[in-house]
Amino acid sequence: MVESGGKEKATMSHEPETQVQLEIGHVLFIDIVGYSKALIDDQRALQQDLNDIVRNTEQFRAAESAGKLIRLPTGDGMALVFFTSPEAPLLCAMQIADALKSHPRLRVRMGINTGPVSGIADVNDRSNVAGAGINIAQRVMDLGDAGHILLSKRAAEDLSQYRRWEPYLHEVGDVEVKHGVRIGIVNFYTDTIGKPELSPKLRVRKKWTGGRVALLIAAGTMVAIIAALLAIRQWQRPPALSGMPEKSIAVLPFENLSANQENAFFTDGVQGEILTDLAKVADLKVISQTSVMQYRN
Repeated sequence: MVESGGKEKATMSHEPETQVQLEIGHVLFIDIVGYSKALIDDQRALQQDLNDIVRNTEQFRAAESAGKLIRLPTGDGMALVFFTSPEAPLLCAMQIADALKSHPRLRVRMGINTGPVSGIADVNDRSNVAGAGINIAQRVMDLGDAGHILLSKRAAEDLSQYRRWEPYLHEVGDVEVKHGVRIGIVNFYTDTIGKPELSPKLRVRKKWTGGRVALLIAAGTMVAIIAALLAIRQWQRPPALSGMPEKSIAVLPFENLSANQENAFFTDGVQGEILTDLAKVADLKVISQTSVMQYRN
């Protein structure tokens, strides 16, 4: 608004702020395994081959012609967001996996999730999408190796209602990923598509997530026993000694008795959890974990 004299006068806008519009997208996240280690010329060739394969899939063409697809390049792969049906990303993944059989140099892993996405403008003012639906699809994909088609439990639940898909959905379990987020993982494979063996990354994460529960139970039980013993000791203490300070306590390192050395980190975890809980007991001096590490062997 401009007043007489040419001076501008600030005015308050009463128009409501634009609200972020959330939609449910069915996301297929694709990654070329070993891409960063390839030469630049090879990277371009791998990316071009992947683009050609994806564009020629029936699901890609159908969703694109209907205006129900958004494709996001990710450098070493892409994310496809379908706004058609929960089956679309899985059907597309199967068609890609089938086409990859004639491209042995192109090793790809894929992750699928269904979740909220929202439209945004990127740094170049081009339309883009973001949201938990895409982020979780990437987390799921990151847990796989070349050949894997992994799904979040959220995406698999929609498909498991159909007899067509139920036999090929193999539940792995809850796995902890970045920022402590826990995601239910399902491995999809048939006799000719997918990969039944879990990746080393997924095996370790699954062991840690499951073992952590047992670790916390064991630590809690031990702390409860120690606290009870301390209470009994205090109750039985003669009056003449009641002014003496409490005894200190040390938790020695545990030994890994498993033949699998990957389980060694559980022993340190058990010791750490017990020390953390003991430190909460009043009037109890707890020797630090660093101080007792000399007794590991």
